[in-house]
Amino acid sequence: MSDFLDHPTAIRSGEELDLARLEPFLRRHFPNAEGALQVRQFPSGHSNLTYSLQFGAKELVLRRPPFGSKVKSAHDMSREFRVLSKLHSVYDSAPEVLLYCDDASVIGAPFYVMQPIHGIILRRQLPSGLDFPPETARRLSESFIENLIRLHRVDYAAAGLSDLGKPEGYLERQVRGWTERYSGSRTHDYPEVEKISAWMQQHMPSSSAVSLIHNDYKYDNVVLDSSDIAKIVGVLDWEMSTIGDSLSDLGAVLAYWIDAKDPEDLEQNRWGPTNYPGSFTRDEIVQYYAQKTGRDVSQMAFYLTFARFKLAVIVQQIYYRYHQGLTKDERFAAMPERIQILLRASLHCAQTGRI
Repeated sequence: MSDFLDHPTAIRSGEELDLARLEPFLRRHFPNAEGALQVRQFPSGHSNLTYSLQFGAKELVLRRPPFGSKVKSAHDMSREFRVLSKLHSVYDSAPEVLLYCDDASVIGAPFYVMQPIHGIILRRQLPSGLDFPPETARRLSESFIENLIRLHRVDYAAAGLSDLGKPEGYLERQVRGWTERYSGSRTHDYPEVEKISAWMQQHMPSSSAVSLIHNDYKYDNVVLDSSDIAKIVGVLDWEMSTIGDSLSDLGAVLAYWIDAKDPEDLEQNRWGPTNYPGSFTRDEIVQYYAQKTGRDVSQMAFYLTFARFKLAVIVQQIYYRYHQGLTKDERFAAMPERIQILLRASLHCAQTGRI
């Protein structure tokens, strides 16, 4: 299935790299690289930007923050690099990082370089011609959750990642922090925000199981084996990883997971073939996770309410850059509608208790 491998394309306007400075920098650190530097961009990311660097037969991947971001706590390249430099040896689905650069004179921002992970990435629409029968969808659903459980079982202390986050008071800080982030990037009035925030304050569970969490675990952040797309060979985009409540990670999965019977407007938030025949439903995801881990999942409605709210704020932050003229990416123009849909879905989950 090599025809379905994820490939970079032309660089989006306004997101070009300064090759006159980047190329000599890379050649100093990779002296055996041969051939002219060719740079292309992986087109689907909405946050940190990812580029393919090609020196002849040698391929590298570069990650940098988005242009125009004003969110001080986000897009921390040094933090993401540090996590991956320690994580790869104990969780081999994480990318292997090679080099970090904090000299903004090279490309205008900090960045890091890593080894590529080749494979298939499933997004909203399956690649034309890719066979995805119900039995494959079922096996992928299972391996997707099993791989998340494997991450949650990583001994993060032994890996040297204990200082990545503070598990005490994690949920309280998260709810407060994401509400503040919304206020800091506000462009429209959404009455749901105040209602959701008040509900979360009143229904916050006590954090229990603590683990390393990815915080953005969804189909288009996993790389699948080209010979068996039910097998995961890589997990990408670790910028929001931390130490926290593992059920909040599961909640993030649910926020991205669209069931076949969901309202049509939620389709805008589908990031993979989660509603194809054979795929788990959200209820089945929760029960499968509980069966494999023994976790109490009786309060998953809170975690999904929060995850949808957080996702709405993330989209709001992205739209804010576009609204302020800090990026020209026209994909962002229609985001207010998506924010509204997510907030309504979050409030609906809070009010009904249904996931």
